[in-house]
Amino acid sequence: MEFMRAAYGKQYAPNTRETVRRQTIHQFEQARVVDRNPDDPSRPTNSGKTVYRLTDHVTAVIRAYGDDREFRDQLARFLEQFGSLQAAYSRARDANRVPLRLPDGRTLYLSPGRHNKLQVAIIEEFGPRFAPGAEVLYVGDTADKQITLEAAALAALSVVASEHQKLPDIILYQREKNWLYIVEAVTSHGPISPKRQRELKQVLAQCPADTIYVTAFPSTAEFRKYAAQIAWETEVWIADNPDHMIHFNGPKFLGPYRSGPTA
Repeated sequence: MEFMRAAYGKQYAPNTRETVRRQTIHQFEQARVVDRNPDDPSRPTNSGKTVYRLTDHVTAVIRAYGDDREFRDQLARFLEQFGSLQAAYSRARDANRVPLRLPDGRTLYLSPGRHNKLQVAIIEEFGPRFAPGAEVLYVGDTADKQITLEAAALAALSVVASEHQKLPDIILYQREKNWLYIVEAVTSHGPISPKRQRELKQVLAQCPADTIYVTAFPSTAEFRKYAAQIAWETEVWIADNPDHMIHFNGPKFLGPYRSGPTA
């Protein structure tokens, strides 16, 4: 971004790196101009160690520029190999994806990383234990942003999100009880704090379902880091001890609150 400003006079705010990645670097990957994390394809998308490198094949094309014949030959060779290279790269990336089996039997594949492994545990372990029969209406993904979105079902519940009102990581709906489970998966940040709970309540302001707020952690050690930030009248689930819940006060356990303070 500093180079783009100095060389091209294009100024980007620091928090627009994600826009550059999704609207420029992502297309470079698809075109086989660059590889993401060639040293470790399993590295999570949002890792601070993420790197990009020109592919060997496009480097050969660039180095030939200036020699018309050699450049044409290298370019033709690159274009001839593009399809097979793209398929091979896709297979390598897919091999590291995290499988998620939904209650309806479908299998989805999330991008690599601890966060998505925790999301799989929430749906496959938390769901059957504490939200039996619940439908999966939404699952976020660190790379694809949303891996499944049941837009019609969410619209029927008046759940609307915009760029300024971010959905939680997972939304489950238990139709028989009319309970909506709002779940945040925490591996590095983002528990349901009082501030986050207020934000979510704004997103759900018109929702007729009773809402249960759950923060999920991969381990007890991870939970301890954020225990002081958890909002009252919410639940905590820990993946390495899946049969138990931690209840943060209130007159009931694992139930919605129709009114009262948000802590």
